[in-house]
Amino acid sequence: MRHLPLLATAALGAALAAPLAAAPAEAAAPAGCTASDDQIYAAGTVQGSPGDLLACREVTLAGVSNPPGNKAWKVRYVSTDAAGAKIAVTGTVAVPTAAWTKGGSRPTVAFAPGTLGSGAQCAFSKQLTGQYVDMYEGDNIATFLKAGDAIAATDGVGYTKGATHTYVNGPNAGHALLDAVRASRQIPGGGLQADGKVGISGYSEGGHASLWGAQLAKSYAPELNVVGAAAGGVPGDLKVTAKALNGAIFAGFLADALVGLHAQYPDMPFDELLNDQGRKAVKDATSNCLLGTLAVFAGARVENYTTAKLTLDQLYALKGPGGVTWSEIVDRQRLGVGIGPAGSGAAYEIGFPVYQYRGWLEEIIPHETEDATHAAYCKAGVNTTWTNAYPSEHLSTDWAAAQDVTSFLNDRFAGKTTQGNC
Repeated sequence: MRHLPLLATAALGAALAAPLAAAPAEAAAPAGCTASDDQIYAAGTVQGSPGDLLACREVTLAGVSNPPGNKAWKVRYVSTDAAGAKIAVTGTVAVPTAAWTKGGSRPTVAFAPGTLGSGAQCAFSKQLTGQYVDMYEGDNIATFLKAGDAIAATDGVGYTKGATHTYVNGPNAGHALLDAVRASRQIPGGGLQADGKVGISGYSEGGHASLWGAQLAKSYAPELNVVGAAAGGVPGDLKVTAKALNGAIFAGFLADALVGLHAQYPDMPFDELLNDQGRKAVKDATSNCLLGTLAVFAGARVENYTTAKLTLDQLYALKGPGGVTWSEIVDRQRLGVGIGPAGSGAAYEIGFPVYQYRGWLEEIIPHETEDATHAAYCKAGVNTTWTNAYPSEHLSTDWAAAQDVTSFLNDRFAGKTTQGNC
């Protein structure tokens, strides 16, 4: 379903993630893709290495319009959260049935979806199979498949039973995205090879995840041959995005961010600050998908959800264990900090070209933060191609750019060079 614009956003956090039920830790390596849905999305602790495939289930991509012939699987795999803990993450892998004829092994696009909502039913892997229809990126998936690319699409962290989606938490998003590629190569009969080139793609929330995947690729998954990344509609600075969303029609994205960041940082102050309206807001954010969340929170302001009527700036100033503030935690999610090209010695070395883009009529993510992320990449010397020329608003830019993104990544798969336009 195509509908209102998506994603993006902001600040600190609310809403405790429900603790996982105690259970024996899972081991990796399924004998076959015969897991049930309950097993894919189960709660529980995990063991193994990042990217280890824990379970898989062959599916049909009913949520993708007119895809080429393909085999697809829901997957459950090991990843790492921002605290370094091993966690289970879910996603989808799809491989075209037509032979790859362009030389070398078939490449894989690591795909991070845009905002779908934090309810358990909203997982991209469920929506791709038609279990719930509140998504808009089926055509993007089809475009990659038609180019012959395999897809490793993460749901992101927090769609297993009892968990909460850690919306716009950068390290979580980047880890989950890269680990989806690792897991895709372990599917029995999947046919994907370890030497296959990798491209990274995402828009809006997915764009935030895509650039975090690009920034973390060398340090977290050095064995992956990542050759390019594309990211659009990027909320590079969550504070800038939060300020614009608070009290606006798209405040639901801010609600998801508040809930999601606190899910990763449950020891930080929040739950004890909520009034009755705030406690209801947490339930609303964790039970709705995209359109429901936008409807419930249209025009909402964070000041109305705490007993002390705290503003965003006052919430940022609150301290948790060790004296860390919410402001510091939110700033950790900012893109373009500590980056540099290969060999630069930067904390995040990016040794491949990056394509960044936004729509000219963008109305959700402030232009200044999208433009600033692009400028930071250029200033750091990262090979960056940029366009803001799409005559479209937030969501429709995702579709308008789909073929350009596919072409950009497939040029990298073909070994073509690009100098960027910084």
